[in-house]
Amino acid sequence: MKKTIVIVGCVSILSGIIGSLLTFTLLKKEGFLSTEHASLISLNHETPDLGFTPQYSEIRPEVINAEDNFVFASEQSKSSVVFIQTLSEYEYRTGSWLDWFFEPRASQQISSGSGVILSEDGYIITNNHVVDDADIIKVVHGKKTYDGKLMGTDPSTDLAVIKVNQQNLPAIKFGNSDDVNVGEWVLAVGNPFNLTSTVTAGIVSAKGRNINILRDKFPIESFIQTDAAINPGNSGGALVNTQGNLIGVNTAILSRTGSYTGYGFAVPSNIVKKVFEDIKNYGEVQKAFIGAEFIDINSELATKMNLEDLSGVIVANVQREGAAAKGNLEKGDVIREINGRKIDSKAFLEEYMGNMYPGEEIKVLIEREGTKKEKKLTLTNREGTTGIIRRDVYASEWLDATFESVPKVERDLLGIKSGVKVVDYKKTGIFAKLGIAEGFIITHINNTTVESPAEFSEILERIKGRVIISGIDKHGRNVYYPYFF
Repeated sequence: MKKTIVIVGCVSILSGIIGSLLTFTLLKKEGFLSTEHASLISLNHETPDLGFTPQYSEIRPEVINAEDNFVFASEQSKSSVVFIQTLSEYEYRTGSWLDWFFEPRASQQISSGSGVILSEDGYIITNNHVVDDADIIKVVHGKKTYDGKLMGTDPSTDLAVIKVNQQNLPAIKFGNSDDVNVGEWVLAVGNPFNLTSTVTAGIVSAKGRNINILRDKFPIESFIQTDAAINPGNSGGALVNTQGNLIGVNTAILSRTGSYTGYGFAVPSNIVKKVFEDIKNYGEVQKAFIGAEFIDINSELATKMNLEDLSGVIVANVQREGAAAKGNLEKGDVIREINGRKIDSKAFLEEYMGNMYPGEEIKVLIEREGTKKEKKLTLTNREGTTGIIRRDVYASEWLDATFESVPKVERDLLGIKSGVKVVDYKKTGIFAKLGIAEGFIITHINNTTVESPAEFSEILERIKGRVIISGIDKHGRNVYYPYFF
């Protein structure tokens, strides 16, 4: 009996050995066990002994290089990002009968954000919403604090340029945002929650995002989307590639809580560069207008218009006497290309136009009723001409406020012949007591048309009795304010 058990045991062991050898041979022959397969084993654990030395693929060097690139990019960009602190002063009323007996109460609001040094002589880019309404701007670089001067703003891109009186600052290098690819590694550098010089890493999740957050009448929204962690305080900070070059300015997050939940958005660096150079050289961004409004193509519109290709944009409206009207564009035309560049969306078109100047000629490939045609358009400025525009702001000392005439392109959009826009006012001045918001367009005083900022100021200085100021607010609504002077 014992002899039989020993024989059976030996046979079982021998069968197991033979089966293992056969399995190993078959697997190796079929390619299921090879040096290439062995190289994919997790690099976070010790490699098991497979009886041969695995030949690692390039996965390991790439991971190490990515880490090295993060360190390099951080070292190249951190010193170019500053901490911005702002102080805004307000006067407010209770809205009750007590306002008849007591002076308005004073209040202060302190905010913070980030900025990026663009030139050695102290020019810094940030978000418009970081410095909007600020009475005092402080720029912190390293352990030094400087007074910041607002040089100009561009609400259509939510960008602003400030300057500090300092030389030999570490200016960041510009990257080409057109060359940025989805899936590319990026770093976000800024000061979230007042934590200075914070760096987070992620990838470019998408390009050409339009998230409808800008309230300007001519917004340019073609954001770079990233999953690098961005939080309040990162606004105005740098989005850089692995070479440490600026590819965007962090502007917004998509969140229901107010904190980062997965997606951040940055203004592309090519737009940033143009805004900076225009404000530095002219005091105002030189916007090029095509004189038309556009909408994206969806499947419903494509079916209705018998379009097979969903790329491009549809002309929704043509402004009279604009570049599009002069170039014979019509409502319903589909723009397929501009200067040979394929137009994928309205956001891409806005970004492309944001890099152009008045007076430039563009070739537009349109599709009209199934036929493709090429049109030539000469872009115009906000006054409908092709020259350089310099901002002309009128300051009223008596009102403690500044005003400007409404440009032609905006007048045509609103359907008004003239108007005066409220640019800014001192929070403790006379105009502030009227309760009229910045950006409000004044069209009439007591049903009399207002032609210029100087005329408006003079009327208010001498008028007595009942006064009604009427105009258009930021939302396009007709509003009037009654007073008794």
